[in-house]
This record gives sequence, structure tokens and C-alpha cells, in this order.
Amino acid sequence: MLFPMPADVAPLLLLVAASAVILGTVLQRVSGMGVGLVVSPTLALLLGPVTGVLLTNITTVVSAALIGITLRHDIDWQRYRRLAPLIVVGSVPGALLVGAADRHWLEVIIGVALIGTLLTTALVRIPPMSGRLPAAAAGTAGGFLNTAVGVAAPAMLVYAQATNWQQRSFAATLQPIFGTMGVVSVLVKVGLGAAPVSELPLAVVSLVVAMVPIGIVIGGLVARRVPAAVGRKVAIVVVTVGALSLLGRGLAGVIG
Repeated sequence: MLFPMPADVAPLLLLVAASAVILGTVLQRVSGMGVGLVVSPTLALLLGPVTGVLLTNITTVVSAALIGITLRHDIDWQRYRRLAPLIVVGSVPGALLVGAADRHWLEVIIGVALIGTLLTTALVRIPPMSGRLPAAAAGTAGGFLNTAVGVAAPAMLVYAQATNWQQRSFAATLQPIFGTMGVVSVLVKVGLGAAPVSELPLAVVSLVVAMVPIGIVIGGLVARRVPAAVGRKVAIVVVTVGALSLLGRGLAGVIG
């Protein structure tokens, strides 16, 4: 049976969820990332950390597939093949964490993980690297983060900085990477019983999926006028606010 929503909360929840998906999809179309960054903390606040992240994973699959079609000519499939196999390796411990952690502690973990990874990409100078090890580390870390908190973008951004990955190819190749991560995360969490599909509110799922194409169309128009760096900065601001709110609620629950 689908998780019921109180009648007085449902309209506001749907409006906020729809807005988050459109904004996240616009940012992802502009800079290559954004859906997980914006949608994950928003849906985690609205639906709880387990259901919210699971729906984020589903949204990521849809958005990555549609945007990937648009940017298919710039996808670096060789890099994708280096990263993709390790996604499963990271997803399993991520799913086990989701299944074992208390709800409030999971909110704290998600908040800390989001803020920590963003600070790492913003403040830490990443030395140049090459070879298979950086790709293996990025794929594993991305799989874990995507499954546990719904956001793999920081891990991919660190890898891009370390390997001097050009923005156009980076933004395009992120789409099959995010799509694969989303599919693996859903399958692993559902398969291990860490995130029951029965708790997904059908109204929210339907609306969220329907908003993705709208965001992509708007994002295509915005991408012609707004640099990718600006889109990335907007995503960072939004995810910081959401992560701090989630962290605060989690700490309140743990302490109280």
C-alpha cells in the first residue's frame, strides 16, 4: 500500500517537490549535475531520508536518460567504462547503511556527507592524477554516495578536477554515469530490503517524473545563455541550504 500523505500537507509537498525537480533538471542540463544535489535534500526533508533518496535515485535515472540523449555526441564512453564497474562495489555498503541506520542518524549522515563533499570540492586543491586508480576510487565513492544520500556529483567533480576533464565531455558523460548509478542504487536497496518501494507516494512519484522533461526544455534554453560554472554555483547554494536543514532536523531528533 502506498504511503499516505495528510491532505493538508500534500499540495505544498507536491509544489515543493515539483519545483526542486525542475530546478535540479535545469541545473543538470546547464552544468551536467544538479538533480541529485537539489532533489536529494529536498525530498529527504519532505518524505524522510530513505524514501526521499530512493525517489531521488529514480528521478536521476529519468533525467540522465533524457539529457543523455540530447548530449550523446559528446559522451566519452571510454571514461564511462572505467567508472561504471565500480558503482556496484560502492552501492552495496551504501544500501546496508541505509537499512541499518536510524532515521534521525541517517539524516545527520546525509547532511554531513553533503556538506563535507561540497567543502572538499570547494576548498581542497586536487592534485593531477591519471590511470585506473582515480577512476576506481571515483566509481566506488560515487556508487556509495548515490545509494546512501542520493548525490554522487561531488565524487565525480573531484575526479574531473584530478584528471583535467573538459567540461563539455564531463557534462555529457555524467548522464550515463548518473543513470547507471541510479539504476544500481534502486536495485540494490530494494533487493536488500533497505528501501521498500511500497512506501513511495504515487502522487509524488508521478509528478516528479512528469517534471523532468519540463526542466530539460527550460534547461536547454537557459544553457544557451548561462555558463556551466554559474549553474554549478546555484546548485551548491541550494544543496547547502537543504543539507543544513536536514542536518539540523536529524540532530534535533538524535538529541531530543
